[in-house]
Amino acid sequence: MLETFIRDIPDFPKKGVIFKDITPLLGNARALGEAVERLAEPFADAGVEAVVGIESRGFIFGSLVAQRLGAGFVPVRKLGKLPYKTIQASYDLEYGRDSVEMHVDAISPGQKVLVVDDLIATGGTVGAACQLVEQLGGAIVGLAFVIELSFLHGRQRLAPRRVHSLINVAAE
Repeated sequence: MLETFIRDIPDFPKKGVIFKDITPLLGNARALGEAVERLAEPFADAGVEAVVGIESRGFIFGSLVAQRLGAGFVPVRKLGKLPYKTIQASYDLEYGRDSVEMHVDAISPGQKVLVVDDLIATGGTVGAACQLVEQLGGAIVGLAFVIELSFLHGRQRLAPRRVHSLINVAAE
């Protein structure tokens, strides 16, 4: 059912890319509620203490999942966007590298963390977010995504971490 609320936008942000637009899902209260429930459910008994959301659409789902699980929310942002002392991790892009950051006090050692984003493609961004959580001593209980582009093999790059996705896109 959730698949019907994902809109394909061809050639965005560049030619040859099919962008998965989640705004129709966000605009439908029932679909959004179902997505949040289904993202949170596998981790309901995992003792999640913090949910990490990756900029920017991961903020939407991550904060709602955190609320559902009774956990705090931690943003992972692009460089220069957080106001306090940060740690950072870099990851490879198709052409170059990018980095994300997190506050140095965002995660406590041993804290159980769920990482949430709207989409997993190659796994580079979420891998960098996991690196930040683990650098601060957090224990990642899982990774949750609305959409998985499985043909890009991000899940395999994140092994052995537990990956949960709601919509699997096997080919573009």
